[in-house]
Formats: sequence, structure tokens, C-alpha cells
Amino acid sequence: MFARLSLPGLLYALCAVLPSNAQMAGLRPAPSVQMPAQVDSNSPVFWRGQQVRVVNSANSPVISDGDSQFDWQGPRSVAIDQRDEYGLWIEAAWTDSDGSIYAWYHHEPSACGGQLVMPEIGALVSRDGGDSFINLGPVLTGSAPPDCGSQNGFFAGGHGDFSVIFDPRTRYFYFLFGNYGGPVEEQGVAIARMPFDHRDSPSGAVWKYYGGKWREPGLGGRTTPVFQARVSWQDPATESFWGPSIHWNTFLQTYVILMNRSCCRPDWPQEGIYISFNRYLNQPERWTAPERILERPQAYYPQVVGLGSGGTDTVAGEVARLYVQGVSKWEIVFRRTDNRPSAVTPPDQQSVTSP
Repeated sequence: MFARLSLPGLLYALCAVLPSNAQMAGLRPAPSVQMPAQVDSNSPVFWRGQQVRVVNSANSPVISDGDSQFDWQGPRSVAIDQRDEYGLWIEAAWTDSDGSIYAWYHHEPSACGGQLVMPEIGALVSRDGGDSFINLGPVLTGSAPPDCGSQNGFFAGGHGDFSVIFDPRTRYFYFLFGNYGGPVEEQGVAIARMPFDHRDSPSGAVWKYYGGKWREPGLGGRTTPVFQARVSWQDPATESFWGPSIHWNTFLQTYVILMNRSCCRPDWPQEGIYISFNRYLNQPERWTAPERILERPQAYYPQVVGLGSGGTDTVAGEVARLYVQGVSKWEIVFRRTDNRPSAVTPPDQQSVTSP
């Protein structure tokens, strides 16, 4: 089990064991740094040449760049075509070999007479390094109609609060997202995937994991959550993980997600930040039981940003920065108990070729 964090000091805690690989993660205090703009979601980080870029969103996205995550310049607004008046948050991004930036957004059309919203997830592409994006439309929507009796204070259902990562071993983009509607057994943190070759035409190409197979359509299909809600999001005292942020850890040679956990009062109280591991994204049942690394941090949206050139919110190594709602007061340090060599090239940085 995780030891509770006590600062100052360095704590390591055994998180979970996968076949032939034991993972450990702990936090240690570090000089405080802050992202350059207001943060209300996962903030994708990517490189363009020798410059690192970050997109921060709070109803509308802005972009900043710098020599490192400790030296941001900006921010400035991101132009998006075909945008309506509802809130839009860019929460994930991936850089193609031709320099195109594929990104995905959380969108909040109003529902129930404007009292609640019904989030959905859509796709974008940028040909100018992230300064402007073409809207490719929604790719993930809920299976249930709006529930205007929802008492979580924000959502009447839908999908949102997500991250995306590319796995070249299976040639899919994987989406980890919150499902806030439908039967409680379908609510929680769910997963879907899209073939690499459909990145420019994603509508109808995303399939949700349901009943042990990737068989439900992204637009309107059902879900079998990776981490199921214990109490429905329609209940004022919901109990559920949400807001997953995923990265490939080059040191552990496995995928890692960080999540928020809401429990057990109205208005989305932050009970803690949790961590889980899985080496095989195409086998969702292999995610390890979440373990808490921070108790009641009073903020949401945990994510790592890898250190050094090539480090992003989806690629990190033995030591990375942990951010919570855009502020980092910690380094997160990963350990393992086996003797396998570290990775040289993370999977989502490898070249992608057609079969």
C-alpha cells in the first residue's frame, strides 16, 4: 500500500506488480513552477524543433512555448475553425512525422435548459505547429440522453476529462476518458481506440471497449469502464475516479495513468490523486488497482511532464515533474525492482511506417 505523503522528505511506495516488473513511485518536494496560463484540464505538451509547447485551457485554449517547461513565453490564443459558443478545452496532442499536430478536445454543449452541460470529445489537426487548428468533429459521445436530474453540479452525462496516447505496437490511438452518464456500471474511467490511419478522418473510426471487446462505436456506444464508478455521477455524493492523464514511462517500460477521485459529497470534492500501471493498452483488464499518491490536494488535473528534450505529458522517465492544476511542487520518482535495462526510445516517439 502507499504510504501517505509527508513533506518535506522523499517517500517511495510499492504501487503494483506486473509480470516480471515491479513499479514504485514516490514524490519529493521541488522548487515550485507554474504553467503559463490558467489550467482547467490536462495540458498537452509537445515539441516543435528545439522549442517545447504547452496548451492550457479554461473554456478556451491558449498556447505558450519556451526552451523548457521552466521557461515559458506567452500565452496567446489558439485559433480553431468551426467553433461554436460552448466551452472547448484541448486536452491531448500528438506530433506526426510531417510536423502535423493531432489534438483532441473536451467540448461542453449545454443541456437541460442551460442548467447542465453534456460533454463530448472531438478531434483537431494543426498544420502550423499548434497556432491554429482544423476541427475534425466529435469522436466520442455518451450512449444515454441527458439526465436533467443529475446532481453532480455540472454534467448531465456524456464523455470528457480525458487524455490520448499513441501505441505503435498496436498502431492505435488510445483514449482514456470519463463517462458521466448511463447505467452506473458503465460510468467511471473508460477506454476507446482509433486506428492510426484514421487520424485525418476520425469520425466513426473510434471504438469503445465494452464486454471484453472493442465493439461499441465512439459516437453513442456503451462502455465497460476500466475503473467503474461506485456511486453514480447522477448522485450528489458520487464516488468515482475521473480525469485520467496517461504517459509512457521510458524507465519502467510501461504506461502510467494519474487520476482524480471524487468522494463522497456534492460538488466534486477531491479525495486524492491515484496512480495505476499497464504495459499493454490493448488489454484494459491489466490496469493495476489504483493507489493514492496525494491525499486531498485541493486541486484537480494531475499530470506529469517529462524532463529534458523529448519530455512531454505523454513521455517521461525515471524522474519527472508532477503538476496538479498547472502547478508543480514535486518531482515524481519511479523505481522498479527488476534488472531489465531502461528503454532508449519510448513507443510513442518511434517512427511509424505502413505495414
